[in-house]
Amino acid sequence: MVNDELKRMVLDYMEKGFLENIVDMFKHDENLYPLVIDMIKDERVRVRLGATALVEELTRFKQKPLVDIVPEIALLLRDPSPTVRGDSANLLGIIRHENALPFLMNAENDEDDNVRQVVREALQDIRLPTGA
Repeated sequence: MVNDELKRMVLDYMEKGFLENIVDMFKHDENLYPLVIDMIKDERVRVRLGATALVEELTRFKQKPLVDIVPEIALLLRDPSPTVRGDSANLLGIIRHENALPFLMNAENDEDDNVRQVVREALQDIRLPTGA
């Protein structure tokens, strides 16, 4: 579990554009991976965009800790905010693990057109063989 001070620092660093520093932190401490959930719930656009870039980088480095938080990311598919729902679907598509499929299939009928589109794309990304 990450304390509030560290969480604030990491999210503020993300807003300031210190992505490389944050990637290095995550690479050295798997306990930080759940902060991705806080990032995609953050009000700041730069933090949410940074979460996407962070997950893209971490999938190349070490996917297992990301797979471990798939259920927590998937819970955000029910968030009141369509932005959070879409961002969580996008992250699940980037992680590309079959554990996300049932959660995404349950979100295929989201009330928001944009969220439905992101969910469909995430499902397609996961279902396609890597490198296809």
